[in-house]
Amino acid sequence: MVPEPADQPGAPNPSASRTPRHVAFIMDGNGRWATNRGLPRLLGHQAGLDNLKHVLGHLHQRGVQFVTVYAFSTENWDRPTEEVEGLMELLRDGLGELTQELHGNNVRVHHVGRSNRLTPELHEGIERAVALTRENTGITINVAFDYGGREEILQACRGIIEDQVPIEAVDERLFSKYLYTAGTPDPDLIIRTGGELRLSNFLLWQSAYSEYYSTHVLWPDLDAIELDKALASYQNRHRRFGKVNTADSLD
Repeated sequence: MVPEPADQPGAPNPSASRTPRHVAFIMDGNGRWATNRGLPRLLGHQAGLDNLKHVLGHLHQRGVQFVTVYAFSTENWDRPTEEVEGLMELLRDGLGELTQELHGNNVRVHHVGRSNRLTPELHEGIERAVALTRENTGITINVAFDYGGREEILQACRGIIEDQVPIEAVDERLFSKYLYTAGTPDPDLIIRTGGELRLSNFLLWQSAYSEYYSTHVLWPDLDAIELDKALASYQNRHRRFGKVNTADSLD
């Protein structure tokens, strides 16, 4: 992982005592980042992939245990064919090297989403990454690729029906076991880059009580300073989960 950057004068210095256990990202802005520089959109995706390693390194330094990144949604298939095919080739070609680097840093990789629509080469590469890093004990990264929150919920319902689970046994705990993210705690903090203010079909079930942070910084430019701002914002909030905090007055 990259070394922890020195704290900047006046920058937030998050306390480890309230560090979110799980941070999820809607990685928006790769295409705009490239367009702003007069570059092909695919180079923006390459820059975004390169920045992912720095983001993981910094969050690991801050004590975050789980990271989920929204890499490719079920709706992204509707983008121009050239861009989709280019992105698939980019991931296929870079996955081997990236996997070895993550494995060397004790990162555990988990795929979240469908796999039957991926190219055989990309599918095999993802399977190798998951298998190689399965026993790692460092930070876990869930890669949401060909993922959609509604599709995930529907798939969980189908699984429960196929397993003929008695209706009285179906509760939130059991339902969560049928989600792609089974075994991962719900995200404490969801960060969206690029300035938009919507979830875009991301972790709809899991985000029921997640804190949300939006930044105008584009994903390839997301750095340690902006990450610490997001963490500091999270640490200054009171998470009640629908309950009343006796230390606060009633609203």
